[in-house]
Amino acid sequence: MKTSKEIIIVGPRVLIAPDESEERTRAGLYLPPTVKEKEDVMGGIVIKTGPGYPVPDITSSEPWTEKSPTYIPLEAKEGDYALFLKKDAVEIEYEGRRYLIVPHSSILALIRTTLEDV
Repeated sequence: MKTSKEIIIVGPRVLIAPDESEERTRAGLYLPPTVKEKEDVMGGIVIKTGPGYPVPDITSSEPWTEKSPTYIPLEAKEGDYALFLKKDAVEIEYEGRRYLIVPHSSILALIRTTLEDV
């Protein structure tokens, strides 16, 4: 029997691969790991997002009937570079790689790269 694994992000959360390449400042100064740990804001690439914020279905007169849930989608998309509050992130290790699960509300800014026809 063949099995496969997939990580599923629940609700308004985002899976981020942290950017660990910045060991130097813009001026070229080396930053030791102890300094980097004290930073309040981190950055990383959005790997996967949850479905969004759940919204109750108020159109149904019979609330016990099962319908698929409705969500308000998240602004973050796969491939975006996110700046977020480090204190709200939860660190996990999945298949040998380090990731952070961040609430969407803790994301401060997104940098999205799009290709344009010239």
